[in-house]
Amino acid sequence: MRYFNTEGLCRPDEHYMVRLDDRLACIKNTLVDRKKYFVINRGRQYGKTTTLKALAKYLSGDYIVFSLDFQQMSTAAFADDTTFVKGFANRLLIALRRMVFDEKEQTVELLTALKEHNDAGMEDLFECISSMCELCSRPIVLIVDEVDSAGNNQVFIDFLAQLRGYYLARDEMPIFHSVVLAGVYSIKNLKLKLRPESEHQYNSPWNIAADFEINMSFSTNQIAAMLSEYEADHHTGMDIQAVADDIYQYTSGYPVLVSSICKRIDEKLCGSEAFRLPKDAWSGAGVSEAVKNILKVSTPLFESMVKQLDQYSELRTMLENIIYQGVRIPFSPDEKAISMGLMFGFLAEKNGQVAIANRIFEMYLMNLFMTEEAARSEVYLQGDRDRIGFIRDNRLDMDLVLKKFVEYFHEICDDKDEDFIEKNGRKFFLLYLKPIINGTGNYYIEAQTRDSRRTDLIVDYLGEQFIVELKIWHGNEYNARGEKQLTEYLDYFHKDKGYLLSFNFNQKKEIGVKEIQVGDKTIVEAVV
Repeated sequence: MRYFNTEGLCRPDEHYMVRLDDRLACIKNTLVDRKKYFVINRGRQYGKTTTLKALAKYLSGDYIVFSLDFQQMSTAAFADDTTFVKGFANRLLIALRRMVFDEKEQTVELLTALKEHNDAGMEDLFECISSMCELCSRPIVLIVDEVDSAGNNQVFIDFLAQLRGYYLARDEMPIFHSVVLAGVYSIKNLKLKLRPESEHQYNSPWNIAADFEINMSFSTNQIAAMLSEYEADHHTGMDIQAVADDIYQYTSGYPVLVSSICKRIDEKLCGSEAFRLPKDAWSGAGVSEAVKNILKVSTPLFESMVKQLDQYSELRTMLENIIYQGVRIPFSPDEKAISMGLMFGFLAEKNGQVAIANRIFEMYLMNLFMTEEAARSEVYLQGDRDRIGFIRDNRLDMDLVLKKFVEYFHEICDDKDEDFIEKNGRKFFLLYLKPIINGTGNYYIEAQTRDSRRTDLIVDYLGEQFIVELKIWHGNEYNARGEKQLTEYLDYFHKDKGYLLSFNFNQKKEIGVKEIQVGDKTIVEAVV
């Protein structure tokens, strides 16, 4: 029986997975067949290795494909030209064992002679490769995964430079028909890692690379097709399209996150006390519970995220500004922090603005930042002291949460200036709320409505959702418009009651909590 896999290579005969046929055909037709050299840069666990393995098999009918992984070469292999040439030749020979083509024996002889040459250098390697490409009746394609493994080694930069030189002269000197390199770091940033001085940061030896613009995220329809295969085996009775939509809303199609949710539901939730029937688990509530469980576990993806945030402080600051203050940052892929965020998969472009790539990342980052803040935050401690009174019969009393927060906020921030409150007001509410729902509930910020003036917070506590709009006061007219927007958002969530928390700098403001009626909706409005 197949299962959902989140570790390493996915195989269609063993795992439930999105079918890659269309993607492979697109890569072949638009890039490989056109003799392009290109790089697949995506974040950790984005399906790069699975795609490359499938691509190698897909191309094998028309091409001789050498599929290598630089992780299988030791660090010592990158010490100098000679050790790299021996190591690279050895990996090509190992790949040849699994191949069948007319010129295989002569190709083995060429590579063996190179490997046994005690002083072979980079020029010798490329003369050998050129001879191989001239000898073989079918074009040769080189695929190299995990090029990051060579990123701190000058010898790899020299390898790229030679490859570029042969590419530019390939009408006179035979060379690989197409080259595919894959990893997290772009080639430009590999050089940045190696030589961080400003004058070397943008001098890439790989400016021959064609753009790789093929979308590797999963669409809702692709997720639904994968679930259809699961449903054909398990007959849960799930609403396939609805579950696919819910999964996409949390993941934006990030491959390992999609598989993680499905794996949690299949292996942990189905048959549990809260989801005794499979149909109950394969639902919106099941997806939400799976996400909550994922956020409680340290995974390689999240560990990598923390590592990159520690290393790139500009990226961390940008993410904090987006989450806490709703700062709208124009999208420019060449700005350093944005470029790093795109490369790691943390950021995306949405409507010309920088956005966090998916809801799970945003929830994780929010939890991470607030956990770090909580250790020194009196606001968090106050929420923790108050929390018992907010839960009644396993239900969250959001009316009381707002009332108590208004009292507390007025007490600690009455003498703060407008700039301080604009920067910290929403953060304080999130910190106050976190210990109240921690471990039992979830919350996330609705990215589509977030800006410097308005943020919609969705709180889920034991299956009950609360819509809280956090807003900076900008006059009565703006406030009325905000109330109308909130009612429209309540319609979307099929709710009759919502909450509005306004940070008001008007000297004559009336601090407190009141209940108002807007059409058929009830809004609890809190003003601080």
